[in-house]
Parts: sequence; structure tokens; C-alpha cells
Amino acid sequence: MSMKSKNMMNKPSFFLLFALVAFAPFFAQAQEYAISFEVVAKESGLPLDDAQISITPCNCGGVTNSAGRFSIELPSDTYNITVSFIGFKDETRTLELTKNTILKINLTEEQEQLSEVVVRAKRRLDNVETPQMGALQISARTLKKLPAAVGEFDVLRGMTLVAGVNNSGEVSNGLSVRGGSLDQNLLLYDYAPVFNPTHLFGLFSVFTPDMISTVDLYRANIPSRYGGRITSVLDVKVKNPYVEKTKFSGGIGLVSSRLNLETPLIKDKLMLNIGGRAGLTGFLIPFFSERLKNTKANFYDGTFKLLYLPTENDQVSLTGFYSKDFYQLDLISQVGNINAENNQYDLQTLNGTLNWTHTFGDESNWRNIFVYSNYTPKTIFPEQANDNEIEYNAAINYLSFISEYSKIISDKFDYYGGVQANQYKISPGALDPGSGNSIVPVTLETETSYEIGTYANLNWKPTENISVSGGLRFNHFVFVGPYTEAVFDDVSGTILSSTEFEKGDAVKTYNSLEPRLGANLKLGENTSLKASYARTNQYLQNIYNTTTPLPTSRWKTSDPNIKPQSSNTYGFGVYQNLNNDEIEIGLEGYYRESENNLTYKPGADFFLEEFLERDVVQAKGQAYGVELSFKKPRGKLNGWFNYTYSRSLLQSQNQRLADRVNNNKQYPSDFDRPHVFNGTINFEGDKWNTWSFNFTAQSGRPYTVANSVFAIEDINVPIFIERNNARLRPYHRLDFSWKVKYGRNPNRKWKGDWTFTIYNVYSRRNPFNLYYSQRQGAVDSEVFLGSPLGTYELSILNSPLFAVTYNFVFD
Repeated sequence: MSMKSKNMMNKPSFFLLFALVAFAPFFAQAQEYAISFEVVAKESGLPLDDAQISITPCNCGGVTNSAGRFSIELPSDTYNITVSFIGFKDETRTLELTKNTILKINLTEEQEQLSEVVVRAKRRLDNVETPQMGALQISARTLKKLPAAVGEFDVLRGMTLVAGVNNSGEVSNGLSVRGGSLDQNLLLYDYAPVFNPTHLFGLFSVFTPDMISTVDLYRANIPSRYGGRITSVLDVKVKNPYVEKTKFSGGIGLVSSRLNLETPLIKDKLMLNIGGRAGLTGFLIPFFSERLKNTKANFYDGTFKLLYLPTENDQVSLTGFYSKDFYQLDLISQVGNINAENNQYDLQTLNGTLNWTHTFGDESNWRNIFVYSNYTPKTIFPEQANDNEIEYNAAINYLSFISEYSKIISDKFDYYGGVQANQYKISPGALDPGSGNSIVPVTLETETSYEIGTYANLNWKPTENISVSGGLRFNHFVFVGPYTEAVFDDVSGTILSSTEFEKGDAVKTYNSLEPRLGANLKLGENTSLKASYARTNQYLQNIYNTTTPLPTSRWKTSDPNIKPQSSNTYGFGVYQNLNNDEIEIGLEGYYRESENNLTYKPGADFFLEEFLERDVVQAKGQAYGVELSFKKPRGKLNGWFNYTYSRSLLQSQNQRLADRVNNNKQYPSDFDRPHVFNGTINFEGDKWNTWSFNFTAQSGRPYTVANSVFAIEDINVPIFIERNNARLRPYHRLDFSWKVKYGRNPNRKWKGDWTFTIYNVYSRRNPFNLYYSQRQGAVDSEVFLGSPLGTYELSILNSPLFAVTYNFVFD
């Protein structure tokens, strides 16, 4: 009995032992072990976040976090591992995984493959270009993550996702920063100003994408080296061609295609970076809006940069930029007394920058910069019922010389000082009637002015927790002849007398002193308080009566009647980093008071107006707001959110009734947006796929509603007394982007990826404008009731805008 029980008890143990022996190979094969990576820069020992890890044959991998770490569990096997990071040499290893393993990877900077001369030149220029405290710097790498309207990253589109920065609607010709007008922002492309920064009605900027290095935005404590605008500075830098072998890159898309070349021309001495882009999009536009069926649009832009290293202490660079747009628009069919089938616009920009930088040792630099900029907008009016074309031409010619010395005394103190001389020549407009005889040719007088500025700036860190940035700029502005100064009758507006100034005669002089100040107080390791103040002046302005300035708008320098714009801006902010700097939170408030903001009088028509002061007034401005931002810059899931509450108000102060705007009562400016929310999410699922979403929502822009209507000869005419007394519907939009990489062999020379984008995913019909039209009979009477005029909403895009782009690099 006991023997039988013993045998029965041993049977389970026997079967268990048999199963363990028989299936041991399978259990062993299923065993997984952890691989932990620590990726650091070899020279500095600092961790590298977002380093790419590729593992074969499992075709898996991922990216490192802010501590340079990444972990993955894999079955026991032999693996080939490649670790890569932008600007560093790839590291490849073979690992036989039989236990939990920790791999510490030291990546070597790729620039060390360059010659010693080139490496020293790069480091010295980096010292010169280091941004001042308070700047918001966005790299081209960050911009590439944003969903763009046409399948490629874009500077202006990226800037509109920053707190306090907006465009003026679906179709915009620039940026509005903290409630400022479009012309109150200084846009620089390698030191040269850009007066028309957009292609394709504002969908993206003119800056050649593959040529961009960094973008610096100054909204508060504007450094003293910048002058001439009262709201902000957007400084876009072109990449320096530090290369020793030829590299091709580019992209092919439905909307635009581009090509970029980096190559050494003389080893260690002369290098070239050149890129271009073209878009032939006229055939696509009618697919997205029936209203645009007669619209055409083509554009080109190109940038080159030559870098010459004559000695180890000297660098000479030459940057050239060309941009051209041609588009046809039938939204406006009449300008002045010209009746045309449509309006055609031909815009060209030609810029050049020559920069010589000399280094005294490693801590001080002297640079001299020559800048040329020429912007020539042309409007073409094809006359109805014949082949004649009427042309309206204008131009802005800008020359500048900058000489600046900078020195780094220590880690706690550095300074720079310099001088800048500018010349502005503006051709306000010339009308050529062509072969027609019904239009009188008109050529407005060229405006010439000079501006000389001297400036100094210092950065000082007296203690570990306190840092200060202070600057001072002095401007001397002179408006010179030829010029006709007129005196007008206050009632009739007729000319009573005039004074003629000969060419070169000083007509009007303005002097201004501009202090700039910024301070940063650290409260512990992760919290800081910042405060700033800046006084700025502006001598060049653009006057228009729409939020998207067309080429028929007028550029104008200050003269005896139009005073320089000026502003005082105050800022205060609290900033907190959480979770080992994984999350950045900021709360910033600002207040700006401004004088002499240029706006148009009621009923103004300044097209070809000889005396522009008869159609414009200068108003007092007030802008204030609070910006809350939340940013997660690293990891597989990264992005940012921001919310802004702000106001932008104007108020005329004129005694004469005809010169009053809104009867001298305060009113919202065209760029007043009380509520703005932006959100961007990037999901980098693996090395091969990146999904990005962007959502933006904001209060509708102000517009003017007619206060009453009266009839003249059976025509109902709206009467406008108040300005910007209503708002369009709120604006909101969702964009999506999917970037797919392929080519898993890290050693192949040709690498490519596909980018798919959807702009306006859910087909939001955002209003661009409202217009009035005479109603006939009882049409739409249930909508307009008894109103003799119908109000109609105009939208540019009422469907999603799809784009696909193939991007490639041959190295």
C-alpha cells in the first residue's frame, strides 16, 4: 500500500522533470535581457538627448531621454547596434546578449574630422553669434518637427506657435508680435532686412529652408545692436558651409521643390553653401476653394553663402538672397480709377551681405558688415476689353554698414559696442499706363533718408544667482530732399503754400536715446524671475488698410509731418523647470505704450497720393498681456502648449473732426486678439516614424460694421463712424504631419524620407473678411431681413490642404 502511494507521488515529479529537460531550449530562447544605453558626448561628457539607436536584426530601437539613457528588453541573440546623433559620428557595435547589459556610448563630434583651421574658425564664430540673454532661439532641427502647410518646415509658421506671436489670419504677409502691426517687426536674413517675408499669400516664408541655421526672436529686452523697429526682431541666420566633402540635399513636393549643395571649393580656405526652391502652384489652388478659381501663384527663392578663411584669425563670408513671386488675384478688381479684369502682382527681393570677422585671440572679435537690400513690388492691371497692361511700380533700396567690437572678459562679463549707418531710398510709386490713353502717368517723388546709430551692450553676472544685461543706443535720423513741404487749409484740405527742398538738403532731423535693460534672478536650481525694459524708435513704416498688405500699400520714412514711432516696453516673468528639466513652464506679462502709430483716416485712398499726410493719422497705442507656456522639449512624446490673454488698442488725438478715428475714442487695433491658444505634439514612435499635430485657436480679428445706410440715386451706401466695432468668428485649425524615414543601412550615402501633411484637417471655414453688397429684391430676405445691403463672409480655404514631399540627402 505504501509502495503504491510512493510511485504515484513520483509521477508528477517525473513529468515535470521531463518537461523541463525537453523544453529547456525553448525556455532559454524565450528568456529576455535588458540593454541599457548611456549616450554621452566624448569631449564634454554631457548626455545626449534624442540620440537615435538602431538595432538589427530585430529592426527595433528608440531615442534617448534628457539624461542620455534608453532601455529595451530583447531575447538572447547577437545584435548589431548603431547609435547616431546630429553633428556626431555614428557608433556601431556588435553585442552577444546573454545577460542584462549596460552600454556606455561615447560619441565623437563630427566636426573633428574637419581640419584644425576650420574647427577653430567655427568655434570663434560661435562666440560672436551667441545670443543675448532673453532671446528665444529655435534651431532648424526644432522647426522641422512642426506640421507645415506645404510639407516643409517654415520659419514664420513656426513663430506663430510661440506665445505672443500671431499672423493676421488665414492669408498673412508677416507676423504680429504682442499686438504690434506687421511693419513693427524687424525681419533679418543674415543681417539684411526682408520687407516681404512670405510666398503664396502668406502660407509660408521666403527663407530658403535648407539654408537656415538658427532663428532668434527678441520680444522684450531687444539687444542694442538692433534698431529701427518698436515691437520685435526676428533674426534668421544662414548656415556656414563648414564642410570638407560635397553634400547634396533637397526635396520634391506637390507645392514646391528644393535643392541644396554644400561643397569645399578650396580645401580649408573656401567653402560654398547654396540652395534654391521653386513652386508652380497655380494649377492646385482652385482645388481648395471655388473662390480662387482664377487665382495663380508661382514663386522662387535662392540663397548662397561663400565662406573664405584667409588666415586662422579672419573669416570673410558673402551671402546672397533672391526671391520672386508672381500671383494673380481677383478678390480686388478695382484700384483707384483703374478697371481691370484682375490684379497681378510681381514681387522681387535681392539682398546681399558681406561680413568680415577678425579674431584677436579667442576672446575678442571685430566684425564689419556691408548690407544691400532691394525690394521691388510691381502691380499689373490687365485692362478690360483690350490687351493693354497698366503697371504700378515701387521700390525700397536699403544700404547699411555695421562695425562692431565684442569681447569676453570672463564667464561673468562680456560686452560689445559698435556703429551702424543706414541709407533708405523709397520710390513710393510710378504708374505706367502702357498704350492706353485713359490713364495719366504719375511718378511720385523719391524719398531719401539717413540713419546713424551708435550702441553698446554688456552682460554681467555679479553672483551665481543674478545676471544683468544692459544696453544703450543713440540714433540720429535725417530726412533729405528733394521734397515738397505743403501747408493745407484745415477745412477744405487745399494747398495754401509749399516749400521746395533741393536734392541733399536736410529737411527734418530726429534724435533718440534708447536704453535697454534685462535682469534675471535665480531662486534655486529650477526657478528664475526675469524683468526687462526697452525703449525703441522706428523711422520706416508701412501704411495699408487691410491686415494683409498688398503691393499697393505704401512704405514711408519719417518726415516733417510723419513723426517716428516710439515705444516703451516693460516685461516680467516667472520660469520653472520640473522633472530634471524635462518640463519647462513660463508665465510672462508685458505692457507696451507707443506713440505715433501710423493708421489711415476714414475714407482714405492713398494710392498714388503725393501728400500722404492727408490720408493718415498717428495714434497712441497701448498693448498688454499675459503669456502662459508649457514645454516638453525631449523624449518620444514632446511638444508645447501656450495660452495668451492680450489686448492691442489705438487712440487718435486730433482736434480736427476729419482727422479723428473712432471720434478719438480708444478702439481695438487690427491685431487685437484677446485669447490665443497654441498646441504642438510630436510623437517620435521609433527611428522611422514621427507624427506631429498642431492646433491653434484665437479670437476673431476686429472689423468694422456699418453704423447706418443712406441712399444716393437708388444706391445704398454704408456709413462707417466707428472703427473695428465687431469681430469675425473665432479662428481655429488643426494640422497634421507624418514623417517616414527609410533606408536602414546607416552607411549608405543616399538617405531619404517622406513627409505627408494635412493643413486644416477638419475643413474649418475660417473667415478672412466681410464685405457689403447691394441686395436685389427679396433675395435672402429671411437672412438680411429689411437691410438694403447684404453682408457676405469671405473665406480663403474651406477644405483640407494636402501635401507630400520627398526629402533626400546625398553625402
